[in-house]
Amino acid sequence: MYNKILLATDGSEHSKRAAENAIHIAKCTEGSKLEIVYVIAADKAKSDVLSNWNSIDVNDSRKERIKVAENMAKESGVSFNIKILHGEPGPTIVEYANKNNFDVVVIGSRGLNGLQEFVLGSVSHKVAKRANCPVLIVK
Repeated sequence: MYNKILLATDGSEHSKRAAENAIHIAKCTEGSKLEIVYVIAADKAKSDVLSNWNSIDVNDSRKERIKVAENMAKESGVSFNIKILHGEPGPTIVEYANKNNFDVVVIGSRGLNGLQEFVLGSVSHKVAKRANCPVLIVK
């Protein structure tokens, strides 16, 4: 039913549960493909660089956030790709999902930054409102 599945991840606990659900959906349809997406926000990228200015591996924390979903997909035997995007998470995920005609988007209900989410609205809510395909929000 869902052949092309977009999993938006940020390494949060909700994101891990979203990965479990996305993998379960992928396993239900033979030949399905999972695309794991992580969005680097401009404000976060700046703070990462400033706090790790003398470090060779500024991207280590980002890689760790994706690693959990990647390992889960590998262990389950699901076919997957990883894509790193840049921009504001909500609109960037929506634009990517709509341009690439995904069958479903799977996303956690809460991310790593609770204060921003409270003030600006959740990424999952923005994606659910604007994506052209079904969106599964996982708690």
